[in-house]
Amino acid sequence: MATDTPVAPVARRNEGYQDLRDLLVRFEEMGELEKIDGADWRLEIGAVSETVAARNPGRAPALLFDNIPGYPKGFRILSGAANAYRRLAVVLGLPEPRDETELVRAVRARMATEFKPIPPVELPTGPVMENVMRDEAVDLLAFPAPFVHEHDGGRYIGTDDAVLMRDPETGWVNAGTYRVMVHDRNTVAIWMSPGKHGRLIRDKYFAKGAPCPVVITCGQDPLLFIAAHQEIDHGVDELAYAGGQRGRAIEFVRSELHGLPIPAFAEVVLEGEMLPDQTRLEGPFGEFMGYYASEATELPVVRIRRVYWRTNPILTLAIPSRPPENFTFARATVKSALIWNEVEKAGLPGVAGVWCHEAGAGRLFNVIAIRQLYPGHASQAGFLAATCHAGNYAGRWVVVVDEDIDPTNMFDVIWAMATRCDPPEDIQFLKRAWSTPLDPLLRAPPWQNNRAIVDACRPYDWKDKFPRVAEASPELKRRIAEKWPHLYK
Repeated sequence: MATDTPVAPVARRNEGYQDLRDLLVRFEEMGELEKIDGADWRLEIGAVSETVAARNPGRAPALLFDNIPGYPKGFRILSGAANAYRRLAVVLGLPEPRDETELVRAVRARMATEFKPIPPVELPTGPVMENVMRDEAVDLLAFPAPFVHEHDGGRYIGTDDAVLMRDPETGWVNAGTYRVMVHDRNTVAIWMSPGKHGRLIRDKYFAKGAPCPVVITCGQDPLLFIAAHQEIDHGVDELAYAGGQRGRAIEFVRSELHGLPIPAFAEVVLEGEMLPDQTRLEGPFGEFMGYYASEATELPVVRIRRVYWRTNPILTLAIPSRPPENFTFARATVKSALIWNEVEKAGLPGVAGVWCHEAGAGRLFNVIAIRQLYPGHASQAGFLAATCHAGNYAGRWVVVVDEDIDPTNMFDVIWAMATRCDPPEDIQFLKRAWSTPLDPLLRAPPWQNNRAIVDACRPYDWKDKFPRVAEASPELKRRIAEKWPHLYK
């Protein structure tokens, strides 16, 4: 397992990686891009994306759909761009990892030792301005927004997206990921969970009876999606955060109506206003916990007055569904690194690994491995992992294991729970924590849940006398792998 102090990797800066299209060339060279012709926007694209991602979590290819019935050739949809450890390393500019844990360590090492946000740089124009629909010419139905799940309430143009809004009091521009449903040719709805930054900003405008300006990127560099759907601190510019991860500034242009930043190399961008006095029905939508947990609701109408798009645009698609999903690997990786750093900043020593399991949609089932150093160490680790910023929203289970357990390996974790945890003594509970209407166990506000902290470590007071593990030694494993390598490919 890892040592306490991260060792920063020698980062492979992607100086030649300008945009999503450059990435697709790289992914194809890696053998990690599948092109699919003729899949229908109604259900077929969603079902293919869901089932391919579920078959091989963390290793499934990205899918590029073209020749979509009813739309021009070249109007494409990309699914699962960074949802595998090799591709995610390219997006983050890190050396190719051997496995998930090595990638988490590399992300964490960068954050701990070399990472700092790089402010975005404004350009006079960019490829995203190649085509512009204005006012009465706006037609969202010109784009192949998919009908994702069989029981959804409509077509969703925004899933793998970034919604940019400016705080009217501070001027801070926040980018968050929220689902965006198409109503008709020029209106959409944006669903935002209570407590999320975008919801708080929207409510400030509405409290004054004013419309809320908004920009929605519906096709972009996957690094922007990663930044937009993580729990990044209030007041942090997500474009600057993405630039820090990438090692150079994100370029942007100003939107025509509200001067909001638009990533210059984005594929499709919508601009308009959320209206405080007009609502329409949004949803239902199959969500990231794997359920239709919330019914259709009346949400503010978003009137779209500009659409900026590149020639032969690519919509990017995330498929919330029964896990594993086509975007949760990237979320799990970055969130694991964030939790690891946050618990150490809070004073927790001896952390050997963290993993937010895709079976829990990257949020609900998180594991932290420690080298036990003192009585109460496991409890401290569990409660910190459950309540730190990155681990707090919509969590349910935190499992603490010893350093000999690989936190990414669910078989290892369940074995530790089965053999080292005495349920009445080793499970503690945290009540009334921050959750969401998307939680299937919650039926009404306030949106708070309960969660379990599971100590699946050897009992501290007699851990050195705990029975020996029945397993070949590392040296013996290495020797037989060298002697019969064909057996261990």
